[in-house]
Amino acid sequence: MTLLEWPDRAAGHLPPNRFDVALTLSPQQGETFRHARVTGYGTFAARAERIAIIRRFLERAGFGLASRQRIQGDASTRCYERLTLEDASYILMNSPRRPDGPVVRDGKPYSAIAHLAESVTPFVAMAQALRERGFSAPAIFAADREAGLLLIEDLGPELVVAGAPPAPIEARYEVAVDLLAALHRELLPELLPVELGVDYRLPHYDMEALLIEVELLLDWYLPKLEAKVSDSKRDRYLALWREALLPALDAQPTWVLRDFHSPNLLWLPARTGVARIGLLDFQDAVRGSAAYDLAALLQDARVDVPEMMEIALLSRYTRARLTAEPSFDAPGFVRLYATLAAQRASKILGIFARLERRDGKPQYLRHLPRVSAYLQRALAHPALLQLNAWYRINVPALKALSR
Repeated sequence: MTLLEWPDRAAGHLPPNRFDVALTLSPQQGETFRHARVTGYGTFAARAERIAIIRRFLERAGFGLASRQRIQGDASTRCYERLTLEDASYILMNSPRRPDGPVVRDGKPYSAIAHLAESVTPFVAMAQALRERGFSAPAIFAADREAGLLLIEDLGPELVVAGAPPAPIEARYEVAVDLLAALHRELLPELLPVELGVDYRLPHYDMEALLIEVELLLDWYLPKLEAKVSDSKRDRYLALWREALLPALDAQPTWVLRDFHSPNLLWLPARTGVARIGLLDFQDAVRGSAAYDLAALLQDARVDVPEMMEIALLSRYTRARLTAEPSFDAPGFVRLYATLAAQRASKILGIFARLERRDGKPQYLRHLPRVSAYLQRALAHPALLQLNAWYRINVPALKALSR
């Protein structure tokens, strides 16, 4: 709702959570000049205060006069703007520190158990580390880590998908696969420098994180389907997942960027080799199995990756790893790939259901059938036979797909 002219006459009827914008004249600055004062009430108060914080940050960085255009955001609480100054464009990342949520287990909120970034520090550390190794993460031109503000390189608008609805451009997906193979060949450190005297240690993608993610299916997706799971069935589900995930924990750890899929990959045709893939959204990076990011790419929740394309690209990755490392265990990797693809699909079904119910974002529901199909595809691996049986019995959407 928007009220113009004399909203003060609606005293007592205005919503408690709102912005008030007051415009005042300033004749000495011209007839068309206006001062704008924004006041936030209720839950909007912190957002109003942030307007001034961002403005001061841009002025300190020399971007006070830049034009600003909001960019469509993602499922997170972050938001972005494209800034233009002297015919060059930049990206403003506005990522206020994530508050701790309610305690869910062992005195910790979900974000702590799942190792989700609570500040922009992990983004700064990972961006610098990736760039040092020749990968196309954005350069960082200015940072206020305490305020959660970064001014970063604009890698452009060109994606690795095209069309309506968007579909994978296979040649670009091939380069993305090559990027992962190149990254996973390197010995990658756990401790990353941020700035002088400040380091960041990548968390491990441990069993607790992996399990609390698959629990999202039980806590959000199944209730949306009006399906109930008894305590004994829940215990069985977690026991099966714990057993299935043990090989992933035993694998040689690498950097897991964690959201390596089409919304976060840009195409940079002016660059060469794997640097043609621009990388975004890696602040939740962890150390874990190399198979996770490949599964995120080839079972992209937002676009249909045909099964034959997925198989071809999975083979491309394993060939690249075998060429560089003859001892690479391709069958074992494929098992990990199927396991983590199923783990990720279970998590995403829960997240998308939660986005609709808790956060009022129903647009993600359109992806549920695709993710369900991916889940069925992953669960078909022989190593997941018992998990597959559990899902067939207890997840209505998979029952329908199997008929």
